Amino acid sequence: MSRRRQIYEGKAKILYEGPEPGTLIQYFKDDATAFNAQKKGTISGKGVLNNRISEHIFTLLGQIGIPTHFIRRLNMREQLIRQCEIVPIEVVVRNVAAGSISKRLGIEEGTQLPRTIIEYYYKDDALGDPMIADEHIACFGWASQEEMNDIADMAVRINDFMAGLFAGIGIRLVDFKLEFGRIWENDYSRIILADEISPDGCRLWDMTTNEKLDKDRFRRDLGGEAEAYQDVARRLGLLPEGDANSVLDLETHRKKRGK
Repeated sequence: MSRRRQIYEGKAKILYEGPEPGTLIQYFKDDATAFNAQKKGTISGKGVLNNRISEHIFTLLGQIGIPTHFIRRLNMREQLIRQCEIVPIEVVVRNVAAGSISKRLGIEEGTQLPRTIIEYYYKDDALGDPMIADEHIACFGWASQEEMNDIADMAVRINDFMAGLFAGIGIRLVDFKLEFGRIWENDYSRIILADEISPDGCRLWDMTTNEKLDKDRFRRDLGGEAEAYQDVARRLGLLPEGDANSVLDLETHRKKRGK
């Protein structure tokens, strides 16, 4: 079966032409990167797990009224999504001090923030995705004030929902990254949630042990990355409890079966 035309390849995903106008196929890779792609590696089965986890969360968010690009999952590594114009802003929602905010402000990692903080970063790998303020967004026309209001409102709602979702399975939602896009209907555009939500873009800590269940295991050379991603999927009910033989890599699975 010939693959459709490739539209874009990023650090963790590839986008292909979709079967219908206005759609794309989003393929999840096992590639892992950190520190603006200065560190590179592979986490076996990551693409399969992130596909399932993102599908699950996007479906639940759609059910509470968050508009998203997700249409349906196609197979182990691919999902059908709506094509949208990506807003060049990464939205980071922080509930607990970790990562760059701890380094920037000298706050001990793990400190509960007095209130949730929403930060914005300009999406540009060459510049290292610099942190920006509302004034920059308005000045350079990256998004209108109405769009930013929608983005901030959705980010707060998503945080409230996800914090509860993960707390229910014993996971502390430390922080996470969101991306948004705009879709056009005639001359009118509206903002929708895009990209993915998975352990690649979230900091997820076990509530009891503070064990990291996210990409920080790769960033900090802690090991056990695949097991951590599997643990998140298992707690969300996406992998059978205690099943060490789940099919996470179809190629490996076929080789084991001698096909």
